[in-house]
Amino acid sequence: MTKPSPISYWLASAPDFTGGAKGSPEGRVDVAIIGGGLTGLSAALALRQRGASVTLLEAGKVVGEASGRNGGHCNAGTHQDHGALVASLGEERASAFYRAHCDAVDTVERIVREQGIDCAFRRCGRLKLAAKPQHFEKMMRAHNLLHPRVDPDIDLLSASDLEREIGTHGYHGGLLQKTSAQLHVGQFGVGLAEAAARAGAKIFENCTVLGAQRSGSGWALRTTGGTVHASQVLMATGGAPAQSDFRWFQRRLVGIGAFIVATSPLDPALIDRLLPQRRNYVTSRVMGNFFRLSPDNRLIFGGRARFAISNAKSDAKSGVILVDTMRRMFPELADVGVDHVWGGMVDMTADRLPRAGQHEGLYYAVGYSGHGVQMAVHMGQKMADYMGGDTRANPWEDLGWPAIPGHLGKPWFLPAVGLWYKFQDAIH
Repeated sequence: MTKPSPISYWLASAPDFTGGAKGSPEGRVDVAIIGGGLTGLSAALALRQRGASVTLLEAGKVVGEASGRNGGHCNAGTHQDHGALVASLGEERASAFYRAHCDAVDTVERIVREQGIDCAFRRCGRLKLAAKPQHFEKMMRAHNLLHPRVDPDIDLLSASDLEREIGTHGYHGGLLQKTSAQLHVGQFGVGLAEAAARAGAKIFENCTVLGAQRSGSGWALRTTGGTVHASQVLMATGGAPAQSDFRWFQRRLVGIGAFIVATSPLDPALIDRLLPQRRNYVTSRVMGNFFRLSPDNRLIFGGRARFAISNAKSDAKSGVILVDTMRRMFPELADVGVDHVWGGMVDMTADRLPRAGQHEGLYYAVGYSGHGVQMAVHMGQKMADYMGGDTRANPWEDLGWPAIPGHLGKPWFLPAVGLWYKFQDAIH
């Protein structure tokens, strides 16, 4: 059997980016963007459309990290149980955050249409599967809160309803969010980068930011290719740069590995039995799974198989766990090959809500906590407005962001968190 590729399926099957800037990233611009993922590329496009001069600095390749290493879901609605958000934030704010995630999917669709990006965008719906009876009861309460006033595009499905949705057993019902979508994130990310470059943004790959200092009324960014002077700077990278200039962000973001496998292409008749509706799927456990079909009929199956950092060894270990989980869920996949096994780092906040705003003059939009495909694109657009003076554009502006106690940048506590989450899955 051929050994699976350690490269993300999305990146391996995406076209090359051809619009990169040549030469050194030196000189003066209106806005410098740190990070060439979906946030930075979306912001670069929006800022250029508003007439600002833009230089984007990416340490590796555009969409080469989290933006190209995820599950390819573009889901509406927050990760958190809506009832819990209402209890902690109040109904008005919790509903506004939920709607922001729905708006984010609309933003992705608009950009795909306006820029003509070929990325198999499709409104497929997301089905969250209740692994335990009490999980379904929580979904029922969330449905009763959301459906009348916040999101009419959700349905509560019973266990018997699931028979027409998925070819596996043991789930007690589900919550279907019908406006969620899927896309080929590699093709979309490269298409977004090409659109930003066509609009006039200078995008420098393989250019690491070494530090950021105030310079007059603006900023001086030292990079491996030279120094860029900018009136404004947007930090758009989930993994905060390692330099001490970014310590404030390092103490508030935790990088956690997410791991994914892609099978060989499946027979359409098998797909009709296992995933006839071809949606996005997630399970309700804390240590749960997410899965969908690729445009060429592979099952893309992921999850937080282990609480660990993503690297070659960790990705391979996690891949074994994921394949075993996938085959227990779908025994008919026992003999199906696995062509890709990869991991990526998810930038998490303590409450799993995004953060965006300004800290000591440095703008930022980060912390999407596993919902970055849609929210990163959306916040890139919104930050262009926010940096232009429209404070109402940022839905997260007034959300406090305390440092995580004991966290100085390296998540030493991940194994303990993993054990705690496994315990929570067992008792709840």
